[in-house]
Amino acid sequence: MKLSSTATDTTTCNQEDLFMSMRLHANHQKCLFSKLSNRNHETQRAAVENYLDNWKGERPEDEIEEARTKRQNEYKAVANSYYNLATDFYECGWGRSFHLCRIYRGEPLYQVMVRYEHYLAANMNIQSHYKVLDIGSGIGGPASQICHFTGAHITGLNNNDYQINRAKKLAVEAGLDERTTFIKGDFMHMPITSNSFDACYAIEATVHASTLEGVYGEAYRILKPDGVFGWYECVLTDNFDPTDLEHLRIARGIEIGNGITKMRTAKECVQALKNVGFGVEKAFDSAANGDKIKWYSPLQGDILKANSVWDYPTLLRTSYFGRTTAM
Repeated sequence: MKLSSTATDTTTCNQEDLFMSMRLHANHQKCLFSKLSNRNHETQRAAVENYLDNWKGERPEDEIEEARTKRQNEYKAVANSYYNLATDFYECGWGRSFHLCRIYRGEPLYQVMVRYEHYLAANMNIQSHYKVLDIGSGIGGPASQICHFTGAHITGLNNNDYQINRAKKLAVEAGLDERTTFIKGDFMHMPITSNSFDACYAIEATVHASTLEGVYGEAYRILKPDGVFGWYECVLTDNFDPTDLEHLRIARGIEIGNGITKMRTAKECVQALKNVGFGVEKAFDSAANGDKIKWYSPLQGDILKANSVWDYPTLLRTSYFGRTTAM
C-alpha cells in the first residue's frame, strides 16, 4: 500500500511521539513526585532544547514569516513536545483538568474547576443519551466530570500517547471506563465518521491548531444536524495591537509557555466558527467581569492568596519552591 505524503508525515510524527513518551515516562505506574524526580535528565534536557528551537531568536518582531509558517505547520510536534514535558507537572501542581477559570471567594480550586466544566455542559444542554466528543481531552479530567454530571458517553480525542494512557487509567479508577473512550487522532483530521456525535466541546485545546477553520470545520463535520459545539479558549483580547512590541512579546511568552504555535484574537475565533458554518449563540470574555480574585491567581503560587485551606497544597506546588523542587 502506498501512503500519501500527509499520511507518511503523520505516521512518522506518531512514532516520534511514542518514542519520546516512552523515554520520558518509562514507568507510568510511579507516583507523580517519583516520576518527576526520576526522569531521564539527559532526555528531558534534549526535549526542552528541541521544543524551544521552534521559536527562533529573542525578538518576535524579527521573526520571518517563513519561520512562523513552519511552526504552525508543525503544530502536532510542537504540542506533543510540550505535553510530553509538561503533563506530569500539570497533574502534580494543578490536578487532572488543565485549564483556567473564574474563581469566587471561599471556593477551593478543585471545586471551581469542576463548576466551570459543569457550566459548559449545562449551557450545551448535554443529555444522558448523547454521544459527546471531547476535542483535545488531556488526561480526561473534564471528560470524567462532564460524564458524571450529564450521564452522557464521552469520547476523548487526543494526539499524545502518554496523556491517552493516563486518561484510560484514571477512567478505570473513577469507574467510568464503560462510559468513556479515549482515542488517538489529529483534531485537524479527525478519525471519526461524519454526523456521528450529538455534541462536542473543547477546553483550551483548539488554540494548538494550525488553522482555526481546520479544527472548527472538523467539529462541524462530525456533529449530527443541529449538534452543538461548546468551547473555552485562551485568546488575545480586542486590545491586542500587533504593532505594539510589548504586546508581541507578551503573546510570544504565552505561546512558548503553553505549546501554542500562534495566538489568535477572540474576533478571529468567532469569525472562524462562522466561516465553517456554525451559528454562534453565545460568545463572551470570562476574564472581563471585575472578579476580585483573578483567574490567573493560582498560577502566581502565592500561599497568601489561598482561597480555602484545600488550596494550600496546590499553591505550594505552584510556588517557586515547589517548581524548583519538582525540576
